[in-house]
Amino acid sequence: MWYCAGDNRPAPFYTSRLFRWASYSSSLTETLGYGFRGFAQFIPTGVGIAFPLQLSPADYSFAPDFSPRSTYCIYSNLMAEKKIIDHFDRPGGYAMPKGATVVQAQAAKAIKAAGVDGGIRLFGDAAPSHQASISQASASPRLQMDNPLTQVYVGDCRDVLPNLPAEVRGHVDLVFADPPFNWDVPYDEWEDGMPRAEYERFTYDWLDACIDVLGPRGSLWVNIPDDTAAEIVLHLKRRGLTMINWCVWHFRFGQCRNTSFIMSKVHALYFAKDPANRIWNPDEILEISDRAAIYNDKRTHEKDTNKGMRVPMDVWYGPYWGRIQGNNKERRSAHHNQIPEVYLERVIRACSNEGDLVLDPFLGSGTTCTVARELNRRSIGVEFGEGNAASAFSRIEQGPIRVKRQRSAPKSSAIAADRTPTSKKKSKAKATKSNSKAAK
Repeated sequence: MWYCAGDNRPAPFYTSRLFRWASYSSSLTETLGYGFRGFAQFIPTGVGIAFPLQLSPADYSFAPDFSPRSTYCIYSNLMAEKKIIDHFDRPGGYAMPKGATVVQAQAAKAIKAAGVDGGIRLFGDAAPSHQASISQASASPRLQMDNPLTQVYVGDCRDVLPNLPAEVRGHVDLVFADPPFNWDVPYDEWEDGMPRAEYERFTYDWLDACIDVLGPRGSLWVNIPDDTAAEIVLHLKRRGLTMINWCVWHFRFGQCRNTSFIMSKVHALYFAKDPANRIWNPDEILEISDRAAIYNDKRTHEKDTNKGMRVPMDVWYGPYWGRIQGNNKERRSAHHNQIPEVYLERVIRACSNEGDLVLDPFLGSGTTCTVARELNRRSIGVEFGEGNAASAFSRIEQGPIRVKRQRSAPKSSAIAADRTPTSKKKSKAKATKSNSKAAK
């Protein structure tokens, strides 16, 4: 049971009164997001949400059960209470609020209404912007294959993208970018150790180039570590894009350290130009839900569609999701920070259709184009160095190691053991057998 700080009454006491107070608002989302005067922020917790209620006397008049002082309330199941109030009774169903996407879309409109760049100023803005130019060498694809069309350009993506053919600019369906992290990595020909302001300016410039080639229904994904995630999010918001998800790619094989917690994630930022009309194929990426895999919960098997299945959560992990290191079959020599094929498979299946155009401004080892080609998408890759471009194209010709056009049977990403009665009996029998052997 959870309690409110400074009080000995259980959280459901406050939750029920919160909803009574919220009923005075025309929208639950509006109430929770903007209705409280002095509202600070939602704080995600392991089992619920904690937030400070700072009620003014005016608020208190509508919520007499609340103390007029600041109180932290923690409650464990907001939507469960919502379902009870609304008499939500669809077999196997779940409460489906409009959720964060609508809130993010509203934020994007508000930023746009604020004027130039939404009034957002970032450190890299002080550095001079890149002026796009084009050389004969980078004006056309250096390497190319057909069926589906796959092209590799060599050059700086800030120069290549603005000079792509007219039939491409403004018609790209999906951009996936895994840029240099500015970590002094010895990339082929690329200098990966810019001064911070210069690196941020570089980041904004290539993001702008990607936005300009993106189609109206297109999505932009960026794979980036902690260092620059916040700056990218703010820049894309001030450019009018809407955040759909802030996903995390989690891996277990991190570099050992003892000066801080070991890094075991990279951010996968998912933005769209038009969230309501973006290309989105949830059925293409379904996995077995925890309810089905762990509990064999009958409610998930009673749904109208996709019984026992769900869209993946926003933290990604599992078999073949680790960093591509050492003797991994996907490993390409002389390439750094390789992304697993299953990562790109999820992004490409979810955010594009067969025949669509996928673009990667930092082709690297060629994973994006390799997976896109296998999934029957056209693709364009841009790589700064000649050597990396040739190596990537060789990989594209060979095809992927793990991804196939015909999707394999969905699996579960559950990290808990099967807890169904049958499983418990098997575990108990196994333990009894082991104990008997030990006794002998």
